Amino acid sequence: MTRREMREHCFKMLFGVGFYPAEETAGQTERYFESPEEDDITENGEQQIIHKVDMKETDRAFLTERVEDMAARIPELDKKLNEVAQGWKTRRMGKVELAILRQALYEMLYDNQVPEKVAINEAVDLAKKYGGKDSPAFINGILAKLVTAE
Repeated sequence: MTRREMREHCFKMLFGVGFYPAEETAGQTERYFESPEEDDITENGEQQIIHKVDMKETDRAFLTERVEDMAARIPELDKKLNEVAQGWKTRRMGKVELAILRQALYEMLYDNQVPEKVAINEAVDLAKKYGGKDSPAFINGILAKLVTAE
């Protein structure tokens, strides 16, 4: 599985746990792996798989551990986001954008294998795919402020 695919699964899992109390994170990550495959039709009429969690056990374990670690660090991540997001505290942000920002910031702070530029570019790509029309610029702006604030 590519890092991009892993990142997308991680985003989806982090997004999902955002709807439940912190003590339910482990159960929610397990449910993610039990969810059925989903497909959709693109604008040009092609069928595409939008959700498929068939993966090696090592990938599953990595994702579970990573999402649980991210979820445990949400207060710290949100504090940093709130410091730079003028007029957009985390409680006002859309859940998609917030999950993308949390994941990118986590990668920037705790994953020394992901350069900051890569974390930002990947976050913008996720925003293009899952967010609203203004999401990519919003994500890029917040993450750029975080880089210059360090």
